[in-house]
Amino acid sequence: MVFWMKRRRPGAEAPRLRPRVAPTELARIDFTELVPDQLPFLGQAAYLQLEFFESFAMAVAGAPDLVAKEGLSNAAGIALRKHHALIAEIRREGVEPEQVMAPFAPAADRFREFTTGADWYELLLGLHLTSGMLDDFFVRLADGLPSELRTRAQGILDDRSAAPVLVALLQAAITAEPDLADRLALWGRSIVGDTLLVARAALEAAEPEGRVGADVEPVFTLLIAEHTRRMDALGLTA
Repeated sequence: MVFWMKRRRPGAEAPRLRPRVAPTELARIDFTELVPDQLPFLGQAAYLQLEFFESFAMAVAGAPDLVAKEGLSNAAGIALRKHHALIAEIRREGVEPEQVMAPFAPAADRFREFTTGADWYELLLGLHLTSGMLDDFFVRLADGLPSELRTRAQGILDDRSAAPVLVALLQAAITAEPDLADRLALWGRSIVGDTLLVARAALEAAEPEGRVGADVEPVFTLLIAEHTRRMDALGLTA
């Protein structure tokens, strides 16, 4: 077993939400009312993809066999392609990418540190849940972008082909070691708050006058619903 220890801090508290819409209505949330500034949207999304790539690279280094290394290296390549494609969009706007990404780097670095986990299995689950939730979020937030940029950005971010690799590795690990499920379920619940804080930061930039209140509560309800779906698919309690 590949294992490393990290000192954990208490997870951030997730927004306290009471779903106000039925699950069948969640997909009807009108994200076009949230209009993100183009460059901050691209900068934050691009830097997060770079963080996912670095986490995948860490997972490759700690993988126990060549099959896992190959699958995770392919997944790392997907995150890196997303990063480079978003970088190209920033350059299309005539701005150097580092200028746009720099404001988001400290918070994103802390986010990656907090969600890495105590061992390889927690790293995989953290990657699966955080990249899934944030890709969901940024794809939907892109609805408020100008039409051509919206199409390109959503095409970049809506590539979910890395997820099956993570799911297969996690399912195999849980099958081989059933006691792992309880620990992973606890870990999956503990990182939701930190992930929602990243989404909230992007919403604060998109909302008029930086207001994020109860009117955008369904945004977080939707993210939590998708998180629950991913946990359920692994047999974990969200």
